[in-house]
Amino acid sequence: MIIMPVKEGENIERALKKFKRKYERTGVLKELRRRQYFTKPSVAKREAMQRAIYVEHTYRNEE
Repeated sequence: MIIMPVKEGENIERALKKFKRKYERTGVLKELRRRQYFTKPSVAKREAMQRAIYVEHTYRNEE
């Protein structure tokens, strides 16, 4: 649970922006989306390997 102390007279938009930033840093939404469906460890490993190869190729082509 995220606790955001709001100072006296602080703008609501500013407090909301702080809250959103803090919420994003905790990674709650990212973790929730990741856990929505199960992926086998072998599939996850394969996807990670493909992603790494793709990134490596893009960096090589830049040079």
